This record gives sequence, structure tokens and C-alpha cells, in this order.
Amino acid sequence: MIKTAIFVDVQNIYYTTRQAFGRQFNYRAFWQQISADHDIVLANAYAIQRSDDQQHKFQTALKHIGFNVKLKPFIQRADGSAKGDWDVGITIDVMQAAAAVDKVILLSGDGDFDLLMHHISAQHGVTTQALAVASLTANSLKASVDSFTAIDDSLLLASR
Repeated sequence: MIKTAIFVDVQNIYYTTRQAFGRQFNYRAFWQQISADHDIVLANAYAIQRSDDQQHKFQTALKHIGFNVKLKPFIQRADGSAKGDWDVGITIDVMQAAAAVDKVILLSGDGDFDLLMHHISAQHGVTTQALAVASLTANSLKASVDSFTAIDDSLLLASR
């Protein structure tokens, strides 16, 4: 079994699957697919903490599946914009984990992670994979990993 670490940019996956498919990502189906032939030694999901019941239920479900949920406060600026970026936190955690695993799977289409994926592959010899919505994923990220998996129907919740 392949020792694997998983890192989920929850906001990126939420907004891109909603935009592309009008549906939500199925974290349970993803976990079942990966755990069939991978030894998941670390699985972090990075989210923004909002004080509503839906978010709390979602975070509880992620924990039940097996994810460590890391939360950052949602910051509403005076100008109406919002802040809640996990890029640095994800990067630090990936760099630390890469030395202890065979494979790193990143769930995000954010091109800011391309240098990170190149670095851990070169520095630690880990296999890298990105999983995201194909049409909304930066080409630089796709090019930086050993494999790219496009989110499709098998990884989406049924429509309501």
C-alpha cells in the first residue's frame, strides 16, 4: 500500500464543483476510492470557520470520514470583501509531510501550488497528484504533478 498524505483546499473544491457542475464534492466517495489502494497516513481538510449549522455538520462529516479539519476564522473586511486563505498553511503542512510519505494528493485547482508540488517531488521524491475540476484548474498546476485527476460524476453528490 502506498503511504499517502491528502490535503484538501475545501473552499476551492466547493466553489469550483458548484460552478462547473452545480453539485457538491463527495468526500466519502473520494475516501473510498483512495483508501482501496493507499494507506492514508494523513488527511487534512482546510476550511473557513463560519458559525452556521450547515458548516458545522459538514465539518463533523469530514471528521467522521477521517479528515483532520483545520479551521481559519472568516474575516469580513470593512469594504465588504472577505479573507480566509489557507495557502501558506497547506504549503507548510505539505512540506512537512512529504518527507514521511510516498505520495501527496492535493485537492485544489489553485495554480499557486505548482511550485510546491515541483519542490516536494524534486526534494523528497514523492509522487504527486492533483485532483480538481479540470476546466477550472491552472495549467501550471496540472503540469507540476505526476498525475492530474479530473473531478467527474463519480466524485459528486447526487443532485437534489
